[in-house]
Amino acid sequence: MHLSKRDFLSFSAAAGASLVLPTRAQNKPLIASINMFVPAAPGGGWDGTARAIERAAKAAGLVGNMQFENVGGAGGMVGLPRFVNQRKGQANTLMVGGSVMIGAGIANKSPVTIKDVTPIARLTEEAGVIVVPASGKIKTWKELESALKANPKAVSVAGGSAGGTDHLILGMLIKALGKNPREAAYVAFAGGGPANAAILGGQVTAGISGWSEFEEQIKAGRMIPLAVSGKRRIPGVNVPTLTELGVNVTESNWRGVFAPPGISAPQRDAMIDFMTKLNVSAQWRQELETRKWTDAFMTERPFERDLTKDIEEKIVLMKELGLA
Repeated sequence: MHLSKRDFLSFSAAAGASLVLPTRAQNKPLIASINMFVPAAPGGGWDGTARAIERAAKAAGLVGNMQFENVGGAGGMVGLPRFVNQRKGQANTLMVGGSVMIGAGIANKSPVTIKDVTPIARLTEEAGVIVVPASGKIKTWKELESALKANPKAVSVAGGSAGGTDHLILGMLIKALGKNPREAAYVAFAGGGPANAAILGGQVTAGISGWSEFEEQIKAGRMIPLAVSGKRRIPGVNVPTLTELGVNVTESNWRGVFAPPGISAPQRDAMIDFMTKLNVSAQWRQELETRKWTDAFMTERPFERDLTKDIEEKIVLMKELGLA
């Protein structure tokens, strides 16, 4: 059975250099101040996305100031209810979220879900990378594959929150190798820092996360990248896809921004305009290139339809993998 998730639509307003906006740094910023809510601990993918938005938006003259609040835990399920209840109706307020939040909501049977906020824009897509510590016994993909085929329970794998993209990739991988995905020895962490520490400390056999979260350790030679979960290799990274290695699994993690519930149409449109201008800025294009994120920009009805479809598909997939 082919476990590949549907192709993510990728709409980009940046069709060419002519669309890149000139800096507004010498003028009044588009928005004076934005409150950015991050439902995760500092150092992880959502936090990294939020900080990248701040850097690019300030450099492009799109925002004067950005205040942050981090509330981590359970794949966003601790922070999300706070955002929904305490920020309802607030203008110039955004929350970073994405596919991990969908899976975590399903896994935790949360009464508050991503459907309770206002979709603004999908920004990026990032494939997962499977790594092992350079100091560990397993050094190659074949060795890891053999270990998973022999006994998945004996191969502990670190990743993000339970039910998130990293967890799904492991479940899909184990099933594709002919084993029961319910036997996955998945070790969930609330942030990239603790997961990295567990991998480097030999507390787990392997790890799964986005390239941007492992890149520093890989470049330092402390982690060995074995495979990526995307449809294609990451540009500039000589690591094969799972498909190239004969494993029929593809899955990626998308990230975007949401506004609180209860805002007015003009307030929503102002945030969409802000994100659209950010997306075509040279500063944001540089962030995408540096972090090896794939542009997956989408707003308004296309994003809302895509979000609904993603939720429906994840419910089916997680039930199939025994995660819901």
